[in-house]
Amino acid sequence: MNRFKSLISLSAVLLSGSAFSYGTGTVSYPLMPEKRLVSTEFIGITSTGGGIGLQGRYTQKINSRTVVDGGLGIGGGERDSRFFIGADYEIIPDYMKQPKVSLKLNLENAKEFDVRRNILSLAPTVSKGFSFWGNEAYPFVSLPIGISLDSDSKTYESVVNLSSGITGHLPFEGYRHLVATAEATIGVKDSYTGVFLGVSYPLN
Repeated sequence: MNRFKSLISLSAVLLSGSAFSYGTGTVSYPLMPEKRLVSTEFIGITSTGGGIGLQGRYTQKINSRTVVDGGLGIGGGERDSRFFIGADYEIIPDYMKQPKVSLKLNLENAKEFDVRRNILSLAPTVSKGFSFWGNEAYPFVSLPIGISLDSDSKTYESVVNLSSGITGHLPFEGYRHLVATAEATIGVKDSYTGVFLGVSYPLN
């Protein structure tokens, strides 16, 4: 019951105030089909117009190759009023010495520096499972490349990020059912630089 109340409280917070959403999330973590995660993520944007915030994300694996996610968050700075939906498709599985290769399509609606933007991006992602001191974790590297359309002037620009991170179960007794994510991203072109830390709770 306490967990349910916590989820309701988080939803109420996330659906109010200014919002923004960032990061690759948990798409590199291996989920079984129909499995779902609800995540809370701390965000720290260090580039111009940045700030700190809290983000909520829902992730579900809908079949053996496809993961979908979506979410929003609250925070300060000049990058606010943002939400997103995405789908990640596995091209090559993580098998033996072979890394997983996937492609994520993402659609965002954002208000950045008082301008409303629609951002469509593709993010090739490479990840591989490793054992660290007896605990399995999944480092990943992603390169989101997108087009940002300014809804006021009807002009567009390209945006590029380079992201790297790791996902895996928390290695602490009593919390091993939770999935943790740590990620850093660098703004390569007309984008942002920041760090993200998240914890995910499995729904089934």
